[in-house]
Amino acid sequence: MDSPQVTPDRRMSRRQWLASAPALGGLLLTACSRDQFMPPVVRGGLIGAADVLTMSTNRLLLSSQQLAREYTRADISDPFPVWNQRNPKNPEYQKHAAEGFTNYRVPVTGLVNKPVELSLDQIRSIPARTQITAHVCEQGWSAIGEWTGAPLKLILEAAGGVKPQARYVVVDTWDRWYEGYDMFEVDHAQTMLAYGLNGKDLPRGNGEPLRLRVERLCGYKQLKFVKSIQVVDSMLGIGKGTGGSNSDNNWHWYAGV
Repeated sequence: MDSPQVTPDRRMSRRQWLASAPALGGLLLTACSRDQFMPPVVRGGLIGAADVLTMSTNRLLLSSQQLAREYTRADISDPFPVWNQRNPKNPEYQKHAAEGFTNYRVPVTGLVNKPVELSLDQIRSIPARTQITAHVCEQGWSAIGEWTGAPLKLILEAAGGVKPQARYVVVDTWDRWYEGYDMFEVDHAQTMLAYGLNGKDLPRGNGEPLRLRVERLCGYKQLKFVKSIQVVDSMLGIGKGTGGSNSDNNWHWYAGV
């Protein structure tokens, strides 16, 4: 029996889709059997076959040790561009800003062993990483910045580490955006909460006091003005259940570059 044709507008179950892609062999089947390799909508039932095919094959070409390209200080864009939200109107954010973020705390909750609220000083005390990478915007521009911050993996370790059922990390912001990231990207060495840009404290327009850097993803996944972090086993019930504000509005969830 011939396999069903895979087309962008065809909707099928996860089991049907896996059966329709024999050319990818056992590697794809193995990867797709692990929830962390699949976009959150897969866990809800029906998926767009072509989107998952593209995302899954791209992920198989990457290992957790492969880094986004890093540049030299001579390549840095200074000043780094400011795009979209520059200064959230949220009253609580504005209060923190007026206080110099001395009372700012980042709750790390959900499927962690020891939920915690981390101050900016506590986050700065975590062994830092500095990297010079390209920010690639889906709107057609790019810029290179030197980011300094705490690896997200170490942030989760400060909360006692994640529980076995953890599949996604949800980051919320003070300007009402949220995004979900699978543990594959969360564990990556270049994924961090950045508090420094080009050798200085993170400017307001670039996300003061903290912004997420997930260097292998498009710019719209690099959330500014981080408010909270939650570890979950499913994105269902969060927003529209697609995995983030952008995918709720029909952008790609994974957004790899």
